[in-house]
Amino acid sequence: MWLGTAAFNLAVAVMLGAFGAHGLKHMASEQQLQWWHTATQYFFWHALGLLALGVLAKAVPSFAVKIPFCLLQLGLIIFCGSLYLMALGLPRWLGAITPVGGLLMIIGWLILAWLAFKQQ
Repeated sequence: MWLGTAAFNLAVAVMLGAFGAHGLKHMASEQQLQWWHTATQYFFWHALGLLALGVLAKAVPSFAVKIPFCLLQLGLIIFCGSLYLMALGLPRWLGAITPVGGLLMIIGWLILAWLAFKQQ
């Protein structure tokens, strides 16, 4: 499940990146393109992190990745999703929930770090 979710995220990141580069270029403002670019960068990097967690779950089944994975996935959806929606012209108040997604991603990585240190 973890690897499948990560692979799906990576495919979506490629599609959204391509759409931003080709489909939005002539329709969006510079600010909207910047939001799209930021969302796509975070999407790719965190999808790769989720892929690494999926590999870790396979290689070391005793290492619990469920909580960090879920927090990272939810954070990715909220953070990137709100930026993508604003880039498509939805209200800017969506930017108020963007930090919630970022915080969830930070917490996910910190819990993973805690679990890794605890494992030693």
